[in-house]
Amino acid sequence: MGRTVLVTGVSRYLGGRMAALLAADPGISSVIGVDVVVPDSPISGTEFVRADIRNPVIAKVMGEAGVDTVVHMGVIATPKQAGGRSTMKEINVIGTMQLLAACQRTSSVRSVVVKSTAAVYGSGPKDPAKFTEDMEPKHTPSSGWAKDSVEVETYVRGFARRRPDVTVTTLRFASFIGPRVQTATGAYFSLPVIPTVLGFDPRMQFIHEDDGLEAIRCAVLRPRRGTYNIAGDGVLLLSQAIRRTRRATIAVPRLFFSTVGRSLGTTGLADFSPEAVRHLTYGRGLDTTAMRQILGFEPTWTSEEAFMQFLRRDDAREVAVA
Repeated sequence: MGRTVLVTGVSRYLGGRMAALLAADPGISSVIGVDVVVPDSPISGTEFVRADIRNPVIAKVMGEAGVDTVVHMGVIATPKQAGGRSTMKEINVIGTMQLLAACQRTSSVRSVVVKSTAAVYGSGPKDPAKFTEDMEPKHTPSSGWAKDSVEVETYVRGFARRRPDVTVTTLRFASFIGPRVQTATGAYFSLPVIPTVLGFDPRMQFIHEDDGLEAIRCAVLRPRRGTYNIAGDGVLLLSQAIRRTRRATIAVPRLFFSTVGRSLGTTGLADFSPEAVRHLTYGRGLDTTAMRQILGFEPTWTSEEAFMQFLRRDDAREVAVA
């Protein structure tokens, strides 16, 4: 018998693609996609269940299907995607709590893979050159998606202690970017005039959308306990990345950066929260040794190559929100 996998957040681009990739794998017999919104189009090989992971009914769905693997991709990155900050936090934090409670009660669950973010490390002047997975943040995130992700990881670690029979894998991703996915990072670099923080030129790391999905697939097919940084090789200075966009730029004092940035945006996807501003001020570096040596994953694209793939996307091609 093959495995039965449940994927959350399938109505968004990355979740839907992840479900389709897993459904195409011969070692997986069934994929169940869960979201509160029906996908724009059917997901190949996936049984869609309209359900809210904040509702305990998710445990019934998992139990009846005999789910053995859960892939949690339902954490939302920007308030616009959720309809407001309070709803975003409820989906991210309360939704994760309820999902893990359902996993706790479902005896068939043997593996849980969580899509997290390197934003849990925060950003600041005291940061190391590269964060390893066992390092604590020097500047703990205090707002937005980063703070939600810190709380999500806390609940995930608690679940791992309560269910030691379950292999729990947490993947901390650098900024997703690519030719088809639309993220806050991509929206920032798509602004007509790109603002920077006056006097700072931070290091940036990226993960190509295809590499990010492949890392998750790797964790599903070859479960490994623990937390792993996921990023393409190398870094780009923010100034180098902006030069490659061939867009105009404006240096703004940090005090006015968020206000100026929001005035330049049209989609509302670009993130100018306090944590995002800190990242655009100080940057962040990730050590990916464990990704290669333990998880066994090797990205196809470097950070620079992933960024160039983002820039070469066909403007006529529809992009989808992560």
